[in-house]
Amino acid sequence: MPRCDFTRRDLLIWSAVAAAAPAISFSAFDGLASAATPNGDISPANLELVTLTEDRAVITWYTGYTGTDDGTGRMVPAPADGEVHWGTHPGKLHKTATGLSRNTPYHYVELTGLEPGQTYYYQARSLGRPVPPTPFTLISGNAVGTSVFGLDTTGPYSFTTPLPPPGKYLFSIALCNDLHMGETQAGLVGGQPQYIGIQQVPGLPPYPEVMLKSLVEDVTMLGADFLLAAGDISAEAVPADLSTAYRMLGEFGLYRNDYFVTRGNHDRAHIGDPYADCRAGRWQGNDCFEDEFFPGTGEPTYFTQDVQGLRVIGIDTYDKPGNGGDAGALSPGQLSWFRSQLAKDQDRPTIVFGHHPLVVQDSAFPITAGSSLDRMQATTILQDYARMPGLFLHHAGHTHRNKRTVSPLAPRVTLQEVAAGKEYPGGFSILRLYTGGYALNFYKSRSDLAREWSERSRQEILGYWPQFALGAAVSDRNIMVERDLSGLHPVRGRKPHGRVLAAR
Repeated sequence: MPRCDFTRRDLLIWSAVAAAAPAISFSAFDGLASAATPNGDISPANLELVTLTEDRAVITWYTGYTGTDDGTGRMVPAPADGEVHWGTHPGKLHKTATGLSRNTPYHYVELTGLEPGQTYYYQARSLGRPVPPTPFTLISGNAVGTSVFGLDTTGPYSFTTPLPPPGKYLFSIALCNDLHMGETQAGLVGGQPQYIGIQQVPGLPPYPEVMLKSLVEDVTMLGADFLLAAGDISAEAVPADLSTAYRMLGEFGLYRNDYFVTRGNHDRAHIGDPYADCRAGRWQGNDCFEDEFFPGTGEPTYFTQDVQGLRVIGIDTYDKPGNGGDAGALSPGQLSWFRSQLAKDQDRPTIVFGHHPLVVQDSAFPITAGSSLDRMQATTILQDYARMPGLFLHHAGHTHRNKRTVSPLAPRVTLQEVAAGKEYPGGFSILRLYTGGYALNFYKSRSDLAREWSERSRQEILGYWPQFALGAAVSDRNIMVERDLSGLHPVRGRKPHGRVLAAR
C-alpha cells in the first residue's frame, strides 16, 4: 500500500493493481495545464462527510472550471458559492448552512445543533448544482454518509449522529502524525515518472508548514488539552526541519507537558554532511531526532507519561538499523521495557501511540511487510493487550490513511490509523474522554491555505489517493466507544478553547 518509503517490489505490485483499475473521470496527468481554458462553466466535485459527532458534521467539496486541467489532473480551481441544505426528511431539507468562505473553490461547511442518534439528510450545492461524492472505483465504500441512501442518485445523502459518550467530560487529546517537515513533493512513489510529485503552488509557504500551522491552530480552537504526534515529524531528519517542527508544535504548549512526540522511520538516524554535527546514532549514522526531542545522555526514545490519570505510552517503532523502507520494530531492550509496562496496573486506563501500525487490513492496494510493525512483535504485543482491561486505544500513522481496526487477538482495543497531517485529507483526530467512554473524530485542517493544499494533494498517485487515505467509511474516522474511564481527572482552569491556565 502507499506509505512512507515504498520498496521497488512494493511499487511493482501496486502498479499492477492501479493499471487494472477502472479509469477515474479526469484527464491523465501530463504535468502541464490542459489547453482548455475557463469558459465560466463551473462544476462541483468531491463531496465528503469528514467529521461526524453527536451534535455536528463537517462536509467538504471542491469547485473547478469544467473541462480544464491545472496540470495535476484536476479542474482549475473556480471560486463559487457553497451551501448545504439539510433536515430530518429527504423531502424537506429546510435548513441551510454556509461555509468558512462564501466564495471559494475549497468548501468547508459545518452543521451544528444536531441531535444525538438522529438521522439527517443533506445535499451540498454550488451555483445551484448538487455536488457528487468522491468516487470510489477501487473499493466498496461511502464518502458521504453512514447509509447508502442516495448514493445511486445526485442526493440527498444521509447520516445518523452517534450518541455521546456516557458520563462527564474530562479532557481532549489531539492525535496526529506524518508531518514530514522539509518535504517539497508529495506523492512520490519509488521515483517512477508516471507518479508525479505534487508541489506547492509557487510563492506559497512550504506545505508541511502550512499544514502544521493550521493543525496547531485548529486543535487549540477545538479545545485539545494535549497533543500526541506519532512519528515522521520530518521528511529526512534534517536538523533545521526538526527544529522547525519543535518550534511550531511549541505554539500548542510545552514539550513533554502539553505535547509528546515519537519517532517514525523518516526520523531515523542518517548518514551524510547535513547530519554530521548530531550525536552518533545507536544503529547507524547520526541521530538528529534524538538531539532535538530526546537530548538527555543515554535517554531512551520511548516513555510512559501520566496525563490526568491516563497512562500514555509512547513507543519508537524504528528502533533498529535500516533505510526506513522495511517493517518497523522495537529493539529487544525496548520490547522488554514495553511488555513490562503493559504488565503493570493492567486495569488502569491506557493508550499507546507509535508510528507503525500493529495490523494493516482492508487496503485498496497490496499490503507488504513494510506497511506495519514486525509481524512477530505485533502478535506478541496484541497478546499482551488482550490481558489489559484498561488499554483501549493504539494510535498509529505511517500508512497516511484513516482506518479503524479491531484485532480478534485483542478485541477491546481500537487500533486507529490516522491520516497524515501534511497532505490530503490533511488533518488530525480529537480524542474526547468522558467518565463513561470516549469519542474519536477526524478533522481536516481548515485554514484557507490548508484547504487549498489538501485539495491539490488529493491528486497524488494518479488521483487514486482519496480512495486510500480518506477512509472507506465514516466509521473509519469517527467512532464512540463506551468504557469505564471514571478514574481519570478532568483538566481544571482552561483558557478559552481549552488551553490550561495553570501548570499541571
